[in-house]
Amino acid sequence: MRKNSIKNTRINAEVQRALSNIINRELKDPRINPMTSIVAVEVAPDLKTAKIYISVLGDEESKESTRLGLRSAASFLRGQLAKELNLRNTPELTFILDNSIEYGVNMSRLIDEVNKNISKEEEESSIED
Repeated sequence: MRKNSIKNTRINAEVQRALSNIINRELKDPRINPMTSIVAVEVAPDLKTAKIYISVLGDEESKESTRLGLRSAASFLRGQLAKELNLRNTPELTFILDNSIEYGVNMSRLIDEVNKNISKEEEESSIED
């Protein structure tokens, strides 16, 4: 895997920031969940394509409707992105669901449960002594 250049890293960050603002402020599609966040952006070095990793807080139906809503709004988002950013080419946007935040929250909850069970066991063993 090729390491991103500093220029490409900055472009990724700018596209992520701009798309977050556009989605939260200008997009009025009812299919898109208000708890949608852009986790990461990978713009190709030739600026032709971009993979947008999104995280949606909600059930599977909400996630899929949000992905479809963003996919149908891709041309609008691309146009707004072109107005906001001064790039040689405005990339084609591809939206990919990313479950890493949800996975992290679930793992954190499981760790808390284990810690709670361990502390209960310690309390019970100290009472028995």
